[in-house]
Amino acid sequence: MQTYRCEKMRKAVGEFAENIGDPRLREMYLKCFFSTLDTTLSESEGLPFVVTGDIPAMWLRDSAAQVLQYIPYAAKCEETADLIRGLAERQFRFIALDPYANAFNREPNGKGHTGDICDAYSPWVWERKYELDSLMFPFWLAQKYYESTQDSRIYSLAYEAAAKTALNVMTTEQRPESSPYRHRRYGAGAHITDTLINCGKGGVCGYTGMIRSAYRPSDDACVFGFNVPENMFAYVSLGCMAEGLNKLGNTADAARAEKLRGEVKSGIEKFGIINEDGETFYAYEADGLGNALFMDDANVPSLMAAPFMGFCPPDDALYLRTRKKILSHRNPYWFEGSAACGVGSPHTPDGYVWHIGLCVQALTSQDENEIRTVLQMLRDTDAGTGCMHEGFDCDDPRNYTRPWFAWANSMFALCAAKNTEALR
Repeated sequence: MQTYRCEKMRKAVGEFAENIGDPRLREMYLKCFFSTLDTTLSESEGLPFVVTGDIPAMWLRDSAAQVLQYIPYAAKCEETADLIRGLAERQFRFIALDPYANAFNREPNGKGHTGDICDAYSPWVWERKYELDSLMFPFWLAQKYYESTQDSRIYSLAYEAAAKTALNVMTTEQRPESSPYRHRRYGAGAHITDTLINCGKGGVCGYTGMIRSAYRPSDDACVFGFNVPENMFAYVSLGCMAEGLNKLGNTADAARAEKLRGEVKSGIEKFGIINEDGETFYAYEADGLGNALFMDDANVPSLMAAPFMGFCPPDDALYLRTRKKILSHRNPYWFEGSAACGVGSPHTPDGYVWHIGLCVQALTSQDENEIRTVLQMLRDTDAGTGCMHEGFDCDDPRNYTRPWFAWANSMFALCAAKNTEALR
């Protein structure tokens, strides 16, 4: 079995960490940076397989985000390059296997939510919740890898097959009434957010140009089918996909991706913006029939993460108006307590702030004081574990969900690496 020690990267990261003046933050940075490499990585069919942490399955979204902090080192560490390229290859194969699934098993063992009622199920699939961002993350990851390394090996035959499959799904999901996708979950442990209404079809939507997502990045069902942050991410990732397909010489599918990208952008502009008392800001979800929802969820894609995803610059006026509302009680998932304030999620209890949300807040801020405050909150809410969690009680961080959540650890590593000056 291939092992990835990535010694060159380890040495470089150790040297970088010496620039972090706060001993606690330095220790946390090193533990969080290597969390994916040291605790979640195994092999499947000769390719990397990355679990989320305390769930023994690989989410397409999480696994891509879990290696983002390694990309800057891939050009000088071949083992790191092999890891990222191999993981992307594994992701592309999973997309071709089932583009409506969000999480997969290490082998075809039939584990996971196999009791769900849906139109198809493979023993490779852990969970079959159709989430638009899951289709997009591998292509976004591949583009970031290429930009860092100029290594065109990332554009494989599996990349091309996955892109064709994803384009077909996304085009279908612009008009959800024609979608074959169904999903319902019943029984012990099932929650109302684990099931689509309308006999598993989801809510009725009108045509907008955007792409329907049945579930949010939180794995919770969408209230309205067109999730705006996911479509922002699709707009960016379709550009990445078009570039990759052009490098493969597939100009026809590259043109399809560009066309779809333009339709998504137009849909966001026409249906994904709320006008409230003469002030405009982005909606979180819309249905194309006149209904829209404002909130934000700490999972990425999120409205606050729009600059992080590459959708807009951090000083964009519409984004800043939206951000101000996200970080206020206009957002029902903004929580303030004696230990922290930040964005949480309907996926976790009321009053639980998410470490991922705090990391995104710092990664998208242009205010040094805000960045320092957030970094201090991250340091002081780890419950003495030296790592990040999912959500934590904003009054008592000793109460938290998911003790082993590698995506949050990777986001902290990215946040610390970007804001070295604030860590001195």
